[in-house]
Amino acid sequence: MKKLFLLGVLAIGFASLSSAQDIAKNAIGLRIGDSNGFGTEVSYQRALGESNRLEADLGWRSGRDYTGFKLVGLYQWVWHLDGDFNWYAGAGGGFGTYDYDNTNGKDYNRTFGLLAGDVGVEYSFDFPLLLSLDFRPELGFGSSTTDLDFDIALGVRYQF
Repeated sequence: MKKLFLLGVLAIGFASLSSAQDIAKNAIGLRIGDSNGFGTEVSYQRALGESNRLEADLGWRSGRDYTGFKLVGLYQWVWHLDGDFNWYAGAGGGFGTYDYDNTNGKDYNRTFGLLAGDVGVEYSFDFPLLLSLDFRPELGFGSSTTDLDFDIALGVRYQF
């Protein structure tokens, strides 16, 4: 009887965690983080159902001696936590390029690909604002280098 009770409690707990909350069909905004020197990214999310979505992020950086861009695409699963809070996890990849003009006259031009994971928490306000905080490990490869970066970012998006 104790095992049956425990199994029932676990089933109810799992059902409450996996209940779907409608996510916005579209969201656009900024993902503000380190991103290995690429800084703030323009971010777009597109719902594929009640609990899945695609996210595309474009980061670019320009300065006196350097320019670069990075495009990342992620598939995400979204789970309801409580009230207007969700948590999500996803995986994807991307590519980019970086050009650095050294003061010694050497020019470094790197093209790279990357594999990425993503886990985070988000809050959807009663008005069309979505705030998120996520952690994205990225494994970059190309131009004879392999690199592992850890990016933490704050997302601010308008939902429509």
